[in-house]
Formats: sequence, structure tokens, C-alpha cells
Amino acid sequence: MPLTLWRDITPLGQPLQQPSSRSPHVLIVGGGVTGLISAWVLLDRGYHVTVVSSAWVSDEVRLTSQIAGALWEFPPAVCGQHTDAISLAHSKRWCMTAYHIWDGIAALPSLSKESGVRMMPSDFFFLDDVDSDKAQHSKMTEIMASGVRGFYRGADIIDERGIDPSYGAVDAYELMAPVIDTDKAMHWLTELVESKGANLVTETIHDDLVDIEDSLRARFGADVIINCTGLQGHVLAGDESVYPIRGGLIRVINDGKDFPKVEAALTITADAAHSSNEIVFLVPRNDNILLIGGITEPHEWDLDLTLESPIIRRMRERCDKFLPGLKDARFDPEYPLAQGLRPFRGNNVRVERELRRTGSRIIHSYGHGGAGWSLSFGCAQDVAMMVEETLAGEPARPMKDTVTQWKGADMKRWA
Repeated sequence: MPLTLWRDITPLGQPLQQPSSRSPHVLIVGGGVTGLISAWVLLDRGYHVTVVSSAWVSDEVRLTSQIAGALWEFPPAVCGQHTDAISLAHSKRWCMTAYHIWDGIAALPSLSKESGVRMMPSDFFFLDDVDSDKAQHSKMTEIMASGVRGFYRGADIIDERGIDPSYGAVDAYELMAPVIDTDKAMHWLTELVESKGANLVTETIHDDLVDIEDSLRARFGADVIINCTGLQGHVLAGDESVYPIRGGLIRVINDGKDFPKVEAALTITADAAHSSNEIVFLVPRNDNILLIGGITEPHEWDLDLTLESPIIRRMRERCDKFLPGLKDARFDPEYPLAQGLRPFRGNNVRVERELRRTGSRIIHSYGHGGAGWSLSFGCAQDVAMMVEETLAGEPARPMKDTVTQWKGADMKRWA
């Protein structure tokens, strides 16, 4: 059965199942969206949960989860260098689980306002007819059958949204998608899991978890450890395939004074563009801020971009050309440029039990790239299943061997 809001989890400030003194204790390493939502799911199943993180949500020094674009999107149309077939099969299931839960949260006005989650028209534009591209046509067909709301395809969307015809968009489709104000949502998630009983500990772990598993479990009284550390998977999971893809987003005032207010997400995604230099990402963060993106810079570790950096200037020029009037936008005076490091890995997202040590009680959930918000609840459901397996003494299996098992359990993103 898929993870369902109000049945398996609740956004209320107490757990669905109260833990007893004999309930297992889970230690989660990582305080981003993946770690917090894993904690939420486990707390509502009656586990004791401790979350250890080197940093927490802040409006001064933002976490990667706060910087993310946080527009839900179906997985890429092709299996390329960073997306294998196994990962795609999991991701479609993961992201549809998250889609329905975010949709449920957004459906209640008070909860939507508190969490920063809302459903919004999300328009995807193409420089070629979708029917002429087998991969894109297949992706569109899957989206239509996936259960998303409000799907519509038509080139009239291009005119309706005021896209400049000279940019070359010839086809488009629209769906209702979760769009998340990540600053607000991260504060909400942190407060939620704490109110449900999670113990939050500020600490940086520097070692491979396999090497310190016994001492860590003993120190925290933990029955299971879950690694949700993103880029730190390079160290904590001994995974040399983990690397960053640097991203940047310009933030401008979206109040309708300088250009027509943008009230839908407008994108040309990486798998729909002719090259990585043609990505367009225009997403209303909230009622007052519009995000302008996007860029992808693999293996760039430094956060030293400015509004004058050549790649940021090209990004801005591209989006200005796509949507007339945008060049007149005013920057957000307090936070004009967001930049962060998306945590990717060679074989894409990893949700898997530790395989290097027989009998290990470590579970990994990292490498989500720019898709942490979109894959969140789906990954957390698999983590919860693996916690049950671990406590039952079942042997660990490679991630590829779980596709068939979970396929019937519930039915995805990338940004």
C-alpha cells in the first residue's frame, strides 16, 4: 500500500502511534528534507527518533534543502549518464507518493499557509514537437497515466503564458504540481518532527558510518542508523561516486509592477532542452518572489557565484529572452542570489541497506540531486520498510533487487 496522508502519517503535532519504552530507537544522520521526512514517517509509526545534524534550518546560512528550486517534476525522459533504469523505476514510484502527500497538505488552506506548500499550474515547454521525440512522448504518456491533476497539452499554452515566440518553443503541456517555499517548509518540518517527539542533536560526524557503527549505536542507544547526509555520503557511506552539481537561482520581486505577475511555473527542463545551456526555470517561490534559473555545474564545490558571474548573467539573459518584461524585474533586496550544491552520485539516488558489513544496521538515503523534495515521502516509505526488515533480522539486498518487491506497494522528480 502506498504511504497515505491521514492514514500512515499526519501533519499534526503528535505521532499517530505513541512509542513505548520498548519501541525501537532510530538514529537519523542529516537534518535536511530527506532526514526530516524520514523522521516524520518513523515517528508516526511509533519509533523513538533522534536526528543528528551539523546544521539546522536558518534564514542566515541556508541548508541545501532551503536553496532547492522545489518544483515537482516527473523523472527525466531518458536513461543517461546519471540515471539508470533501476533508479528511474524507483523514482517514478517515489515521486508519485510524494506528489499525492504534498497535494494533500496543500489542500487545506491553513496547512498550506503554514507549510509553504501549494499546488500550482506547472508548464513544460519544448523546442521540438513532443511527438517527434520518442523519449519525451513516452514520458508525457506516463505522466498522463500517473494520477497527476490538471494535465493539458497544447501549443496555446505558449501564447497564454506570454512566452516570446522568437525563443523557439513549439509545444507545451501543463499539470498541477507541488511548489514549495522551502524556507517556510523547512522550519515547519523541523518544528513538526520535534513536536512529534524527535530529539534533535547538533553534531558533525566525520567518519565512515561502518567504522563507527557500534560506538554510534551504543552512544545513542540506537537500534538502526539512517544516513541522510547528501554530499557527505562521500565520507559517511564511503561512496566515491558522490559529487556536487552547483546550481544558482536569481530571486526577483513578483508583484506585477515591473512585469506581468508570474502565477505558474514555466520551465524548459534539461532533458527537453537541446543543450544544458538552454534550461529555463521560472518558479514563483511564494506570493512575492519569483525564482529565475537554472544552471548545472558538475564537480564545482565553491559557492562563489555572484550576479555578475558569466554563467549567472547568461542564465538571466536566457530567461529574459524567454519571458518578455522579465529584464525589468527588481532583485529581492535581502536575498538576490541563491546558490547551492546538489548532491548527486554516479548511479543516482541510493536508498539501500549497508552492504559492506554483514549484519550492519545502517540504511542509506542520499544522492537525491535536485530532487529531494519530489522524492521525499517515497524514499521515506522505503526507508521505513528497510527499518522493519533490519529489525526482523532479514539480510540486506542490493537496491536493484527491491524494484519488484516495492512495485506493487505504491505506484516521483528532478530539478
